[in-house]
Amino acid sequence: MLSFWQINRNIRSLRRYRQIIRVLIKYGFEHVLELMGLSQMVARGRKLFRRPEPALAFLSPAERMRLALEELGPTFVKLGQILSTRPDVIPRTFIHEFAKLQDRVPSFPFEGVREQVLAELERDAEECFSFIDPEPLAAASIAQVHRARLLSGDEVVIKVRRPGVVELVETDIDAMMGLAILADRHLPGSDIYDPVGLVKEFARTIRREMDFSREGHTIEKFAENFAGDPTLYFPKVYWDYTARGVLTLEYIDGIKVSDLPALEAAGLDRQLIARRGADAFLQMVLNHGFFHGDPHPGNVLILPDNIICLLDYGMVGRLDNQLKGYLTDILLAIVQRDVDEVISLLLYSGEIADTLDTRALRRDLSSFIDSYYELPLQEIEVGRMLLEFLEIITTYHIKFQPDLMLLAKALVAIEGMGRELDPSFDMVEHLRPFMQKALRDRFSPRQLFRDMGGNVMSYITLARNLPRDLKEFINRVNRNKFKIDLEHRGLDRALRDFDRSINRLSSSLIVAALIVGSSIVMQTDKGPKLLDFPVFAFLGYTIAGLIGFWWVIAIIRSGRL
Repeated sequence: MLSFWQINRNIRSLRRYRQIIRVLIKYGFEHVLELMGLSQMVARGRKLFRRPEPALAFLSPAERMRLALEELGPTFVKLGQILSTRPDVIPRTFIHEFAKLQDRVPSFPFEGVREQVLAELERDAEECFSFIDPEPLAAASIAQVHRARLLSGDEVVIKVRRPGVVELVETDIDAMMGLAILADRHLPGSDIYDPVGLVKEFARTIRREMDFSREGHTIEKFAENFAGDPTLYFPKVYWDYTARGVLTLEYIDGIKVSDLPALEAAGLDRQLIARRGADAFLQMVLNHGFFHGDPHPGNVLILPDNIICLLDYGMVGRLDNQLKGYLTDILLAIVQRDVDEVISLLLYSGEIADTLDTRALRRDLSSFIDSYYELPLQEIEVGRMLLEFLEIITTYHIKFQPDLMLLAKALVAIEGMGRELDPSFDMVEHLRPFMQKALRDRFSPRQLFRDMGGNVMSYITLARNLPRDLKEFINRVNRNKFKIDLEHRGLDRALRDFDRSINRLSSSLIVAALIVGSSIVMQTDKGPKLLDFPVFAFLGYTIAGLIGFWWVIAIIRSGRL
């Protein structure tokens, strides 16, 4: 039996469904809802929005969808921001429009901060902090940040989760999942985009972002990866004052990397900062496989002695050894302008559609590589080049890891900061030694022996499990327990339309029978009469007329005459 909380959550989800549908109809997306089998709810929503607002008629679908996401609230804004990094899922026009989405939310009252500290740390704010600035340093949809001071005198910042945001996000995820399931069943081509998988990925991402203790562990993992490196500094995490909804970090007093006059006034070396930043990021990607996913200028501070400090670790990317090797091969093939090798790597990856047009792909990749052929290496922007490459392969429905797009966008930000600090900044020059080291490591005797050992163990495991799997397969066949599941897509609407047609045909037969029967009774001149007409004939004609009238109204309302 469902608990009261589950029932209440379902009620909230249903209410949220209605809100989402009303907003989508308002912004002109009722045809998408009808394709998803929500015709009845669309018909009800049209009563509220019979005509679109005049201003919306001049906007593109991407602009209208961005406005719809903003109106639906923080969770959907976060969804749009994540989708803006997925050109394999949405068209480029939507990518550019969703990139404009910002968390435009007012800060919540300071009393809410005190309540959250008490709820998360199980202590009053006065027992933890001697001072908390009532004015937040920053406010976003999930949390806001305040400057504070511990009882020990340490200057800190506290990141406090918004009251009620977890319940709001969970309700929105429920509603998104319901719509994703409908889209997966009804929308043509949904198997390419996997809407259910996208919602699951989004739910995992935003739940991690709402767990601030996880962010604290992420900071310490970065600090561990760069232990002994004096060029980077990571803020200290105060675990005694950190929980899932509150994160307490060391306050960092530095200069924003984009404040060039302040850097000059402090006597800092801009070229050295650019080199250190590029080397540190490439080390994160190609050595550690764990990188900062949002290194925009607002998250980068410069400390004395040209030391770099990164802030905001809520978004990180991960690359396993296989993906790092794949990325290295792709970048090397692009830089060497080897189209055949690029296509070979794409085919080897296995994430391709059955209808891939390799000839057209070769033509587009050749054109892409030729555009960089005449450029000197120091003028090539690796991040933008990777972005263009990913955009090309997505047009052919070749799937790739979402972390690759996050990496490309982070590279664009790093290169932009590097060129602003140092006009002669050359990312390719920084990338070359890392790629050479990666290739040396891959073909080293130790790595070759390790790969060979892994392959041998895989074959041993396969040989060990093969007899058991064959025996189970044969036993299922012998017991008639072997089943093949066939899934149909898009037939639900056809079956529903067929049922509706059958019902209308049955109604027509009933109306015809009533008319014929009443006409026969009219000729008998028997039974009670009304106005010299047989009552039963009169009653039959009346019922037939009402059914026919109701039937015509239903057809007109459906919009399908």
